[in-house]
Amino acid sequence: MTTTLAGGRAARRQTMRRIRPRRSPATVLLLAVFAGAVGVLWLWWMNTPSIADQNGKILNAGRITGLLAGYLMALVVLQMARVPALERRVGSDRVARWHAMSGRYTLCLVFAHVFLIMWGYALQAGKSLGDIVQQTIDSINQLPDMGKAAIGTGLFVLIGLTSIGPVRRRLPYDTWYHVHLLTYGAVFLTFWHQITTGNDFALEPAAKTFWYALYGSVTALVIWYRILTPIRLNMRHRMRVEAVIEEAPGIVSVLIGGRKLHRMGAQAGQFFRWRFLAPGMRFSSHPYSLSAAPRPDMLRITVKAIGDHSERLRELTPGTRVWAEGPYGAMTAQRRSRGKVLLVAGGVGITPMRALFETLPGAAGDITLLYRANTTQDLALWDELAAIADDRGARLMYAVNSPDGERPDISADRLRQKLPDIDKHDVFMCGPAGFAQSVYEALRGAGVPARRIHHESFEM
Repeated sequence: MTTTLAGGRAARRQTMRRIRPRRSPATVLLLAVFAGAVGVLWLWWMNTPSIADQNGKILNAGRITGLLAGYLMALVVLQMARVPALERRVGSDRVARWHAMSGRYTLCLVFAHVFLIMWGYALQAGKSLGDIVQQTIDSINQLPDMGKAAIGTGLFVLIGLTSIGPVRRRLPYDTWYHVHLLTYGAVFLTFWHQITTGNDFALEPAAKTFWYALYGSVTALVIWYRILTPIRLNMRHRMRVEAVIEEAPGIVSVLIGGRKLHRMGAQAGQFFRWRFLAPGMRFSSHPYSLSAAPRPDMLRITVKAIGDHSERLRELTPGTRVWAEGPYGAMTAQRRSRGKVLLVAGGVGITPMRALFETLPGAAGDITLLYRANTTQDLALWDELAAIADDRGARLMYAVNSPDGERPDISADRLRQKLPDIDKHDVFMCGPAGFAQSVYEALRGAGVPARRIHHESFEM
């Protein structure tokens, strides 16, 4: 059974009103981050008139790594704050990659800072490198806020271990997610020793004021966007499950009703983080894309059962309360820069592509959708896609395995054969990482510039 939730021409008119083509601010933001790091190094430089001996070099290396680690900690939390300017302009998946990279750098800097400072303290006390463990214990017992810092460092280690690829893949998503939230506690615990034991902040009151302002601003953003904004959104729109429909084997659509949902500002191509207040699901929050254009009284997500949470969606009953955070994601019509558009979907990646297929403005022949699945039975929402294609004069293609299991050819030559002017298209793409990478390479080989290939991973 399938269910149609379409906005048709009205949805396209609404999308056209929202289109304001603009570039991603990612480059400007990265330059600002590097400028901040240079400022941190300048702070150390101004407070370090000379380095007399080997011990001084070790201690100052520890100071530098500590300052940079403290700076990156603030950025790590900022990247978790779900600030709309980042989530919608840069892209949630890109921010997630920045967060992961910042976390790795932070952990390395923390380890270097602890090792170098304790080594330097040991040499100051007339000890050797072999006494570094005892020196660490003594420092924790004697210096202010070092006990908190030790606990915070332990939390960072735990978070880092659970974020290693092989470990994370073996952990349930909810376990990884809740362990990851300990980042807030780790940053809080390690912050205080920076102020009480850091020479740079003791010597320069303006630096201490700036550090408080940096961490205070990030904390305010987290409270506003992670706590207060979701409370306001859900109190205002009061969403509930209206129905659960099986679209294909292992794939269900959840229809979500509420009040004035069009005022949530959601666009085709975006996603929310959904929490269903049903037994066993209350403490799980998962990202799912909208699979249809938002309507004033209805939203829809379409989900493939690939884990405990997604498998339990079919058990939801009408009336179940829904708690949502969002909308997030930058893969919207605002990324479009050309008249012609190719949409490429792999598996359940069809969900944001289906919404864009319906709403992207275009004349007959301007919009093409390529849908990759293992079998024709796996082509979820196919009837809806066919109806949209007929109504719009759009082109709909599918690529499935042959009866003997051979994978379809999605190469540069094949793409040029199907779309001779593919190099004049914008391309929106969603699907598993391996599929997305292979299609990206084929598109580049077919002459599509990288700046016109828009991809946002749903594997976050």
